[in-house]
Parts: sequence; structure tokens; C-alpha cells
Amino acid sequence: MKLQPDKADVQTLTAHGPGWVAINGERVAHSVVVGSRDERQPWHCERFEELGPEHFALLAGMRPEVVIFGSGGRIRFPRPAWLEALVRQGVGVETMDTAAACRTYNILAGEGRHVVAALLIEPCATAASAG
Repeated sequence: MKLQPDKADVQTLTAHGPGWVAINGERVAHSVVVGSRDERQPWHCERFEELGPEHFALLAGMRPEVVIFGSGGRIRFPRPAWLEALVRQGVGVETMDTAAACRTYNILAGEGRHVVAALLIEPCATAASAG
């Protein structure tokens, strides 16, 4: 699905589909952290089951106002222990599927908020079975 932000002066998520997202038009096929202050880095996990506190501590180090956690193709909530570093800083965390996280990130970033989207991009089943 293609997304059209109202405001293009921040890094935006411009499209998404199974196994990928596009950041400012560039297709990314791995889990990624994207921030409204031009933060962008790989998020080293391919499946929800690989996540742990260290993944969310990385986000806390970015000192955002809010974290949008895109949990993949369906909504799955992180364990409370994973969020301790964010909670200690008073950072809000919203969990939704990755498609909804892309849309929500764009809205908050367009409002000028310091938002970070942590997007779990799971390998597409057809790509995994093609090997």
C-alpha cells in the first residue's frame, strides 16, 4: 500500500507490503528503526520470538517522546520487562501491526513529534520458501 504524507520535511514511511517497507521511497526488506529526526538503523530481529529487552533499550537510547512498535503482520504485545528502559524515561509505547505503525508514525512525525518507529519486518513466506 502506498502512503502519502501531508508534510515531507521529515523522514517518512512511503509504502509497505508483506516483507518490506519503503522509507522516503527506498524499499527496505529487514526490520528497521526509523525516527522523525532522521534516525535510521537496522533492528536486528526477523521474528517476534527473537525480541528481548536489548531491542527496546536501543530505542530508549534515542530518547524519543513516543515509540511506535510495529509487531509484524499481526498485533503482538512486547513483554513488560522488555520495556523497562523506556518506562524509566517516561517514553510512551504504542503497539500495533507494522502497517498501522507506518501510518501512525507518519502522522506523529508530520506533527513535529520526536517519534521512533521500531518495525518488525518478517520474511515473506513466499520468499522464504523459494530458496
